Amino acid sequence: MAKAKTQYVCQSCGGISPKWVGQCPDCGAWNTLSETVASAASARPRGGGISGTASGRIQRLDEVELREEPRAATGLPEMDRVLGGGIVPGAVILIGGDPGIGKSTLLLQMLAQVQEQERLPTLYVTGEESLTQVHLRAKRLGLTRLDLPVLAETGVEAIVAQLQLQKPGLVVIDSIQTLYTEALDSAPGSVSQLRECAAQLVRFAKSSQTAVVLVGHVTKEGAIAGPRVLEHMVDTVLYFEHDPGSRFRIIRAVKNRFGAVNELGVFAMTDGGLKEVSNPSALFLSRHGGPVPGSVITVTRQGSRPMLVEVQALVDQSTIGNPRRVTLGLEGNRLNMLLAVLHRHGGISLGDQDVFANVVGGIRIQEPAADLPLLLAALSSLRSRPVPGDWVVFGEIGLAGEVRPVAGGEERLIEAAKQGFKRAIVPEANKPRRGTKLDIDVLAISRLDEALSQI
Repeated sequence: MAKAKTQYVCQSCGGISPKWVGQCPDCGAWNTLSETVASAASARPRGGGISGTASGRIQRLDEVELREEPRAATGLPEMDRVLGGGIVPGAVILIGGDPGIGKSTLLLQMLAQVQEQERLPTLYVTGEESLTQVHLRAKRLGLTRLDLPVLAETGVEAIVAQLQLQKPGLVVIDSIQTLYTEALDSAPGSVSQLRECAAQLVRFAKSSQTAVVLVGHVTKEGAIAGPRVLEHMVDTVLYFEHDPGSRFRIIRAVKNRFGAVNELGVFAMTDGGLKEVSNPSALFLSRHGGPVPGSVITVTRQGSRPMLVEVQALVDQSTIGNPRRVTLGLEGNRLNMLLAVLHRHGGISLGDQDVFANVVGGIRIQEPAADLPLLLAALSSLRSRPVPGDWVVFGEIGLAGEVRPVAGGEERLIEAAKQGFKRAIVPEANKPRRGTKLDIDVLAISRLDEALSQI
């Protein structure tokens, strides 16, 4: 009998090595190689593309038939916003998040809404819990419809057979790490199993026009566990995030073939499950009794949604030779650059001061529109002079001290006026067009020293 051949597979990238080494030669990750038994390649069906058409036929692009695929609403407007307007038939959606954050709760509520409004036939496939546990959660959430079809199964071939028999329009697989295929000998959750199980589900979704939602575990670094190719195979990748100790949850799209990326949906965890937050701007603003030093309100864009957030800064005399620069929700290197610009073009040095910066509510700002409010918050804390609470500020700062425009300036001003703010400091190029009526006083500036003189 031939001796079984062993190989070492990286659990991060899927690279294969003939012997164990401490560092993966492909991706450079440490201690990620695990021993597996090499199995012969299984026979796979040939011919036929993902849409079921002949793969060998070449067509001109103008000959391809265009069909307007209607999106199915999930019944949760915040979820629809992140997905780009609803669920597209045949889409494969991957959602990841920390354990206990509420992924299963959210998807069970979504299926109940779809089932109640009779938009699509649904199916909930669980590989981590028993059907009794799913029933108990549904009763705890107070779902009005308990006639949801559910299936407890971990074999991907058995799941696909049931899907072909039942023909649902929307399927939730909870989770992809628990599935296995009989074509491979490795354990569930391994790189090869994840890749093959996901590939089979993607092929089924594209050929049957069934929307499939996959729940993925995350690593301690916050990325979805498994090979990175898993995120390339699906159409949409969502991350479920939260600030430790907070009851609010944020769902963010980092990849979406059917809508904008970086869209944001906000939920609040309650005793009755996840509830939508219709006005997230109010969530990320602290309600102080009066103006306080070191606090400036800005308008950030998360995808296509303008959102008001509070940028806070604390400047204090440093007791060590190397002053600290600490940021939460902002990029640390950008803070160092902005402080250098403030010194060079504003004549204010913070070289002997500790600077701490924070965005209230645990949200992350990944755009340069927070440059100007961050510097003004730091200066406000240094001078102990508060910025008026009804002012809103946004703008990018260049190395030459200029204040550069940001995208969607008019939408930001409309959102600020809607929230009751009376004055806005914005870049010159973001000044409202002539004839545009806004219930807010706009001060347009082009240089950093102009903003400092106004404050």
